[in-house]
Amino acid sequence: MKLSKIGSTATYHKCIKELNHWKYILYKPSHNPFKGSKVKLFNFESSDKEDVNLDRSLNEQALISNTNINKHNINFIKLEAIAKEKLILDFFKKEKYPELEAKKFFNHYQGIGWKVGGKSKITDWQATARSWMLKAEEMKLSAQVQKRTNNPNDLPLDYFQDNLHVNQNKNYDEPL
Repeated sequence: MKLSKIGSTATYHKCIKELNHWKYILYKPSHNPFKGSKVKLFNFESSDKEDVNLDRSLNEQALISNTNINKHNINFIKLEAIAKEKLILDFFKKEKYPELEAKKFFNHYQGIGWKVGGKSKITDWQATARSWMLKAEEMKLSAQVQKRTNNPNDLPLDYFQDNLHVNQNKNYDEPL
């Protein structure tokens, strides 16, 4: 399909059936996505060579990809997710980070399809995990500061990074 620049399996099968109808090939579909169809090609040269015969089953590649078959694909996706979760747990353990954070990381990105910002695919999940760890540390510090202050109007110390701001919301009713 890639070589002939056909994007649809329906178009591909239509073309194969037309080639069979016009006697350019002999096509015997298997109707089994895990077993290849049988195809016999003819040699149209004007020599005395015999036909090029590929009258054998092509078991190494199915005409319809496995991703179109939902019942088999679901099991594959589950196995892939389990393997990825184990990789992530091992990575967080190696970085001396809690298993709970690893599970939070995995569940979050598994839920959004392993995309950053909902748009682009994650290319380096280790870098994303390290960034997750840094953000988790910032969130812990912010929560600790909020617990220490009793005033609900107080902002965490790291809310404003420059010296032009104060840590407390201003009351503009007070005169200067």
